[in-house]
Amino acid sequence: MAEMTNSYVLGQILCAIYHVASRRTTRSFAAKVIGSIVKNLQTQYDFLKYVTINDKGVLDEKEAVAISPDINTIDKQRIGKSIEAIVRIVYMDIIGKAGLFFISEIKRQAGEDIISALVEYNVDLASLQVEQHHIYRSREAKRRRKKDDVSLLGYTWKNVSSWKYDPNKKTCILYDDNGKILDNLHLENIIENYVKNLSEGTEEIPEDLKEKIDVTDKEYELLKMLNTRDMDSESAINLLHIDKENFEQMVKKLLDFELLQYSSFNVVELTELGISYIQKREESQEMGENVKI
Repeated sequence: MAEMTNSYVLGQILCAIYHVASRRTTRSFAAKVIGSIVKNLQTQYDFLKYVTINDKGVLDEKEAVAISPDINTIDKQRIGKSIEAIVRIVYMDIIGKAGLFFISEIKRQAGEDIISALVEYNVDLASLQVEQHHIYRSREAKRRRKKDDVSLLGYTWKNVSSWKYDPNKKTCILYDDNGKILDNLHLENIIENYVKNLSEGTEEIPEDLKEKIDVTDKEYELLKMLNTRDMDSESAINLLHIDKENFEQMVKKLLDFELLQYSSFNVVELTELGISYIQKREESQEMGENVKI
């Protein structure tokens, strides 16, 4: 396979981010968000001036992202740093409801060839995923210790029922349950602040992820085991009555579903999503319903 250029690799990643984000919001909003992120990051990565995001109309990925071949002369490590920065901002601060599946979906959308090529750019999305899970848990713990922040207009985020993006004014309009406007948030200012404060914020773990997770009974048994006690792989294999190959496939699947995550090089643990899944499955079994999270 011929060596991939910077423009191709970065373009494919941006297209993947745009595709995943636009499924959770709208195409025009996703394009505007990503375009604003790229623009604001130019102060740190000047070569992003070669990237153009078209946020006019309803566009597919190839129409939305354009990159000049001039970017191909830039060092791959610098390109990699910019990719990580973009993923972090979108993941943590912009497309909140993309949630714990976001990086997994980007990987699937981009494809194995691109993910393999990212090694040369010193980008490891799997490690980035673990990092984001830890940040999520830390932020959630801090959030629970605080009272709801009240805005200057007298509302909390619990009052926000829905929102709408106005592409002309470049604002997000927040509504309560009765359709009353709570606030108008200027998108450019929000994104600029996010870029300046990548590690700050009080976002919480999404509560209404809509993906249906197909977990077998054996996989569910493993999740419950890990929820009640520490366990090595050999013990788990014996208790589940499966061979090592099936066990490794099972763990890989649960990692992909983000029900498990690596806490160290060779140790896995339940994610917040995994714990939530167990709770909801137990509740749904009592009611005879399917589990959706």
